[in-house]
Amino acid sequence: MRSKLTPKLVLAALVVAAVLPAYSQAVPAARQGGFPIVVGAAVSDYSIDWGPGQRMLGISAWADLLPNNLPGHLNGLGLEAVGHAIDFDVPSSVKKMRQDSAMGGPMYAFHPYHNLRPYIRYVFGIGSIDFPAPAGFPRYTHDTFLVTAPGGGAEYHLWQHVWVRADYEYQFWHQTFGPNDLTPTGFTIGASYDFRPPPGQ
Repeated sequence: MRSKLTPKLVLAALVVAAVLPAYSQAVPAARQGGFPIVVGAAVSDYSIDWGPGQRMLGISAWADLLPNNLPGHLNGLGLEAVGHAIDFDVPSSVKKMRQDSAMGGPMYAFHPYHNLRPYIRYVFGIGSIDFPAPAGFPRYTHDTFLVTAPGGGAEYHLWQHVWVRADYEYQFWHQTFGPNDLTPTGFTIGASYDFRPPPGQ
């Protein structure tokens, strides 16, 4: 199954990377101003933690606020808002499944080194899930939970304001269906548009 998912993930990432440079040409103010904002979109491949080996695909988007000129080691500290819609390629053994989340929290983006910018984050928010009805509860097929998620990755400077992002996230859906947490984990590959001046400018 993994051999089928990986080409889809790479193809979607290439499409996103191709579209964002065209979009960047429509916002000349970003080249002049340099707002401390990074936005992006991507495709995600998640282990849904619903039986062994079960994975799904989805789309993700994020917006980072990275204030300029913070003192010393605080430079790079910011906030990230991130959303995931893990809705596609539902496993045949699961009749119904959707895992969506909207989270935000602190992040730290390290200074770029050879066009590579690593980052870490810890976000929290709400998760919405559709699932097969358990025995004896035919109408119980949806719920929402508190979600927290450490994560991190790196962005590579591709062209002007465009960066390619590779990300890993470990989610905790707290006390789902009892005392235990649901723990989906996933990889995301996509592209970011950084409104700040490109490295070296």
